[in-house]
Amino acid sequence: MSSEVGDGSGGERYRREDVARAAGVKVRNLRYYQERGLLPPPRREGRIAWYSDDHLTRLRLISDLLGRGYTVNGIAELLHAWEEGGGLSRLLGLEREMTRDWVQEEPVTMTRAELRELFGPTATAQDTRRAAELGYVTIEGDRVTHPSPRLLHATLTLVRQGVPLAEILDAGEFVQAQAAALADRFVGLFRRHVIGVEGLEQLSATQLQHITSAVAALRPVAGEVVTTEFARAMARRVDAEVGELLRTEQ
Repeated sequence: MSSEVGDGSGGERYRREDVARAAGVKVRNLRYYQERGLLPPPRREGRIAWYSDDHLTRLRLISDLLGRGYTVNGIAELLHAWEEGGGLSRLLGLEREMTRDWVQEEPVTMTRAELRELFGPTATAQDTRRAAELGYVTIEGDRVTHPSPRLLHATLTLVRQGVPLAEILDAGEFVQAQAAALADRFVGLFRRHVIGVEGLEQLSATQLQHITSAVAALRPVAGEVVTTEFARAMARRVDAEVGELLRTEQ
């Protein structure tokens, strides 16, 4: 396999379980992908195997291609062709640019006892299980990890104002669905009008660079559009609610 994928000497380093979790794959798949020539071996320091950002990027690319219906053999041939043509490094660079920095938060981990102390008696074990199902927390033994401190803070603020956690989770599920629909719309526009019908495989280095620049420009714009429109909608809705309350008081 080409040395275009880094050896883990620069950037983030991941243990086997961590890189698998970040890529959304099973740990056992790492060895399988290595055996099939899809993934370079990790860098070893003693008994520890270290994976790099480039391993993570390639794992995500493999998962994406599998989701598109490619077979493992087909992916191996495709990666080999891209490597032979010198295009894999550009493609991986594009993938890194397209996926990085959308979420810029450090997860918060606490024990179950600390979680109960934080939320008080209003939070139930059922609420915790549902939060895990929705992806708001991950639970490993006695440790609970919140991937988004901002969402954790928002949830605590609502709970302390008297809103039941179960109803907050209902609202969260609704917001997730709406956010997914917005993301689909933005990605669809980008795919049709920036990437084009040819897909990534037939694009030149210049075109790939153009797409990379376009992704960098899209990232802040997408967030600004959603934030601005939500603020406008909240202003209209709160104004209407205040008007209704004033009328009922007369």
